[in-house]
Amino acid sequence: MQTATDRVLLSGAPGSPYTRKMLALLRYRHIPYSLRSRDDPRLPPAKVALLPTFYVPGPDGQLTAITDSTPILRRLEREHAGREARPSDPALALIDALLEDFGDEWLTKAMFHYHWAYADDIAKAAGVLPAFTRARTPDDQLQAAGKAFADRQIPRLRYVGSNAVTGPVIEASYVRFVDLMEAHLRDHRFLLGARPSAADFACYGQLTQLVHFDPTPMVLTHARAHRLAAWVMLMEDLTGEEPTEADWLDAGALPATLKALLGEAGRTYAPLLLANAAAVASGASEVATEIDGKPWTMQPFAYQAKCLTWLREEYAALGERDRAKVDAALAGTGCEVLFAG
Repeated sequence: MQTATDRVLLSGAPGSPYTRKMLALLRYRHIPYSLRSRDDPRLPPAKVALLPTFYVPGPDGQLTAITDSTPILRRLEREHAGREARPSDPALALIDALLEDFGDEWLTKAMFHYHWAYADDIAKAAGVLPAFTRARTPDDQLQAAGKAFADRQIPRLRYVGSNAVTGPVIEASYVRFVDLMEAHLRDHRFLLGARPSAADFACYGQLTQLVHFDPTPMVLTHARAHRLAAWVMLMEDLTGEEPTEADWLDAGALPATLKALLGEAGRTYAPLLLANAAAVASGASEVATEIDGKPWTMQPFAYQAKCLTWLREEYAALGERDRAKVDAALAGTGCEVLFAG
């Protein structure tokens, strides 16, 4: 995935959690990269304008734009050896994939919710985010750009499932996640041991906004979780790490703190994945279910139906022994329902 300059080429912005996820990953893995503005006229447009966008040579040798951090992360794993972010143990890799998906697809609900649900957070996001690309414009134009950005983003809350019904569920889950991560970090440097995995980078990306940008969750998090606040800053640049295979946890003996985090995924994200997939399959106009005993309604999201399919495909590809290890690790967490039947 390298250009003629022998660097991975991508565009993104500091306000994009997925950009932060991938930049931290590239630094950790010692993969040279060049970060460009997506307004660079030399770069081809993506089919869907998402951040980050990576630019790779197509069959004709011309650059083509690709998005979606998880497949790109896996492509980087195939194309660049050493310092891998995915465990070599297939059972632990499945757990990593599940937690990466939880970060990318559930924790992002908290990130987007807090960005656009409270007046102070809206004001900061509308003021700062446009300045990443339009700082050298007059104040009135920058303010107008911020208002237009907020007006465009706030209605998109429905895509991530944040609304008056689901907001309390999202916020309660975020508070639990903060407390569970703080407990895990008392004894472990990263989610899956003493080296970072894809799941760490996924959660980190969302937490760059929740812990160190948006006023409401920032105050909440700093009051409850000093280790987590520090961890998010440390994750920014892990170039000095010297990982070894021995740094991974044993999938057959996961610590209670990690099982508790899997339990949060099983309590919230697993039932949503199942309900959303059923709604997408039936062509329903709304996902209507219960999460944590409370009502949940949202617009069906076809991408998250794909996420469930990909997790199930990875689980199905496991050998019998590894599948048994995964089943034992997930037993009682609520995540086992994703692979039942």
